[in-house]
Amino acid sequence: MRVLVKEFVQLVTETLPVPEPIYEFGALQVPGQEGFADLRPLFPGRQYVGCDLRAGPGVDQVLDLHRIALADGTAGTVLLLDTLEHVEFFWLAVEEVRRILKPGGLLVLSSVMDFPIHDYPADYWRFTPEGFRALLRPFDPAFVGYAGEPDAPHTVVGLGYRGAEVSLEAFLARYREWQRRWRFPWGWRSRVALLLPAGLSLLRRRLRRAAR
Repeated sequence: MRVLVKEFVQLVTETLPVPEPIYEFGALQVPGQEGFADLRPLFPGRQYVGCDLRAGPGVDQVLDLHRIALADGTAGTVLLLDTLEHVEFFWLAVEEVRRILKPGGLLVLSSVMDFPIHDYPADYWRFTPEGFRALLRPFDPAFVGYAGEPDAPHTVVGLGYRGAEVSLEAFLARYREWQRRWRFPWGWRSRVALLLPAGLSLLRRRLRRAAR
């Protein structure tokens, strides 16, 4: 769990309807993340179910995203936070999530585009904003955003309702603040990275954009 992802979830909870029960997939709190990765404090007094493929801290139910052992229309909200990159057949997982959502239910997504390979237990994919738009096409309304450079984001986020009358105005104002704050996620380290080969490539792209 990354700080910017927790902040994104918080702004969703403070600006949009988040129906219950809330199911988080990928809820296992891996070593070093115990407590910090627990999102329950963002949903005080609400029905919250932590799910993962493996048992452990933060996990209430062991469930496989490829074949979720829940009935249609079970979940009010599903959280898939920095999880899809670890799901081998991610498109099947999103179809399953839509199946278990109630009418008017909400899916909240985050994943990485520019990020090191990391297990938990395997790391398969990287996502662009367009990739999230394709995944969220069956949802209405839907939103896709990012943090980082427009042509090289480090993080991609999205949300989609399974049919709902929802205004995104308050959410979008907070999202834009979040996006500005997390353009450079590592402070001085991101500036040092500009001295490395990948950073020089990014710097060249910025200079080309500035010259247009």
